[in-house]
Amino acid sequence: MRGAVAGGHPLTAEVGAQILAEGGNAVDACVAAGFASWVVESPLTGPGAGGFMLVHRARDFTSRLIDFFVSVPGIGRESTPLPEMETVAVDFEGGETSQVFRVGAASCAVPGSVAGLETAHRAYGSLPWKRLLEPAIRLAHDGVELTRPQAYLHAILDLILRRTDEGRELYGLNGSRLAAGDRLALPDLGGTLELLARGGGAEFYRGGLARRVAGFVREQGGALGSDDLASYRVIWRRPIRTTFAGHEFVSNPPPSSGGVLIGYGLRLLDGLGENGRPGSARALAALVEVMREQQRVRGGSFASELYRGGLARRLYDEATVSAGVERIASRRPGVARELAAPGGTTHISVVDARGNAASLTASLGSGSGSIVTGTGIHLNNMLGEYDLAPTAGPPRVGRRLTSMMAPSLMLAEGRPRLIVGSAGSVRLRSAIMQIVVNVVQHGLSVADAIGLPRVHLDEPHVHCEGGADVAELDRLERWGYEVVRWRRRNLYFGGAAAVELRADGTLAAAGDPRRGGDGVTVS
Repeated sequence: MRGAVAGGHPLTAEVGAQILAEGGNAVDACVAAGFASWVVESPLTGPGAGGFMLVHRARDFTSRLIDFFVSVPGIGRESTPLPEMETVAVDFEGGETSQVFRVGAASCAVPGSVAGLETAHRAYGSLPWKRLLEPAIRLAHDGVELTRPQAYLHAILDLILRRTDEGRELYGLNGSRLAAGDRLALPDLGGTLELLARGGGAEFYRGGLARRVAGFVREQGGALGSDDLASYRVIWRRPIRTTFAGHEFVSNPPPSSGGVLIGYGLRLLDGLGENGRPGSARALAALVEVMREQQRVRGGSFASELYRGGLARRLYDEATVSAGVERIASRRPGVARELAAPGGTTHISVVDARGNAASLTASLGSGSGSIVTGTGIHLNNMLGEYDLAPTAGPPRVGRRLTSMMAPSLMLAEGRPRLIVGSAGSVRLRSAIMQIVVNVVQHGLSVADAIGLPRVHLDEPHVHCEGGADVAELDRLERWGYEVVRWRRRNLYFGGAAAVELRADGTLAAAGDPRRGGDGVTVS
């Protein structure tokens, strides 16, 4: 087999598979799929986004993390306070919950997606740069039929997507939002992709596109300027590593929190030992208590250490893990509630025939609703995300924001066994952890592991997805847990994409049905 790819949309996966079939490697396929996702998953990602790519190289078993997440703008305006942001209330979770989002040009941080994909291609790619943009350019000009899961997401984010005239033109039809079956064409974004195909990242950070982006944001009252774009740099990081069930877990390191907390959770589950079959009350209780410990650590006195890397070292200290296991055994409550945004994030997982792997997560936050006139570039709202600031007080200009995103790998004897990541704000770490446990420890197929009903702790409530065993949920309630029973599967519980290398050498790939994802294997 030539490889496998999974993504948040069937066309994202198909584009990656096409590149693998042409002889491209895992990074080529991931980059091409990433560009395609800018078009077919435009509310979630794009040139105005930021993210991370974890790359594993087969020839020397090395893994590196490419950090192209957003940074704080304002070079030359350091003495000027960040401008006030607009707010919009968005309903989600079936209309049962609403959350206020900060949007508009003032919420836009310096985007890194263009630089990140270009850096990955220069370091690892084998096919020409222009070839990797061709499918996305075609999709942008031809348009894409909106799927039912996409239409649901558009409905949630409608007040953001159609906030401006540009947004209403792109994401509306006859005064209403687009519905399933409607065609979404992004010709201006297609033109931007054509400029990038010719001029590369220089066009976006120092050329004509840079001037258009910076001019638009400044006109709209935001802090992002030309100097911020010109100064943006990708950062190479050493991934965090820990063990689980005889495998090595590799993920996003500090200053991001997701990978560290997932690694900690897996270590705790390893310390607890076998906890019953997937979906049983015993297994669910173990997961919930591990999530409680993750939240306690994230919100407690260790928080400031996390962003300096100290917690990443301490989490894998045996005494720290043992203390966490003891707390789980005592079921100690009392954790602050975490925000539960829908999350404008997507993920792509790829492995090729040689065993090279790429795991890419990218995000617009929830999107700023600011679309740069004539370019199709929807800018992020990361300065408005409540829980991304690494410290109290105003953020320092040029500083990387932290993130919960966690593109991850599970390695067996240095070779990829599972390539995985997810969307879902604070729920992405619980989604990834559950998928890892169910594939690596319980032997489920990657499709079954992604499709299995999930659980998520949002203190004091234990959210249990539709499809869970009713008798096991009853048992969980008898043990004292406050169970919230969802009637069906929902994107609240994340949006994962994963590729699995099976013991017999065959490959499997799956996207998350909660977000209309898909996986493709290439023979």
